[in-house]
Amino acid sequence: MVTTPQILYASVMHQRLFPKKNQFQYGVYYLVLPLPTPPIGNWMVGFSAKDLGDRTGKDPTEWAMNLLKTAHLDTHITQLTLLTMPRVLGYVFNPVSFYLGTDSTHQLRVVLCEVHNTFGEQHTYICTHADGSPIDANQWLEAQKVFHVSPFLTREGSYRFRFDIRFPKVGIYIDYYDPQAKQQLITSMVGRTVPFSHHQLRVAFWRHPLVTLKAIAMIHWQAIRLLVKGVKYHPKPTQTHPTVTITDPHLQATGDTIC
Repeated sequence: MVTTPQILYASVMHQRLFPKKNQFQYGVYYLVLPLPTPPIGNWMVGFSAKDLGDRTGKDPTEWAMNLLKTAHLDTHITQLTLLTMPRVLGYVFNPVSFYLGTDSTHQLRVVLCEVHNTFGEQHTYICTHADGSPIDANQWLEAQKVFHVSPFLTREGSYRFRFDIRFPKVGIYIDYYDPQAKQQLITSMVGRTVPFSHHQLRVAFWRHPLVTLKAIAMIHWQAIRLLVKGVKYHPKPTQTHPTVTITDPHLQATGDTIC
């Protein structure tokens, strides 16, 4: 795992398989921050703790560790590393941020996926094995889908997660399966990290201008495309509680790893 802040340059891909095919891909950058961390960056691009966790502005370490403690998953965790999109020119939208929980031998034991939708709601999926054993890069973890994200998918079904984290290389894969267990959506975020510096932060800003506005714009643009294609629209249901879900104890099939 990383011990100093990094910047992750990555490619995000979404591929919808049915009822209408749709695919897009675009470049982003994430901040990779060993926790706890002070505010980082500047007015142009940076990180603020008020954008994540309990939104109080306190470092998110305590919030994340409390989730793990409540789920009895904190025993082996000695380090948390946050992957999150930055605040750009005062604006941030984080579709999903990842908290990587590692043990004293730097093995990945748990991943918190903090998901935000465009309605201001938040849900966290805790990805781990039932016995807390290390997460292998080839293993899939499954959780029931209980949070409304896209109005073009029902809230039923399940997600399958795979984490191939071998810094500086990062591969995160999240696929959606409908209530009949048929794969409907394939997503990935694949990239490499570079050491953080204010110079590199300026490079990232100009390489991917207004990246957080780009993320929200892409969401709405793809929504228009799906409407034009005639994909059924599902109104937002009332959010369920609790707002935390833990992966099921069984594993899914292996998949390809990144190079």
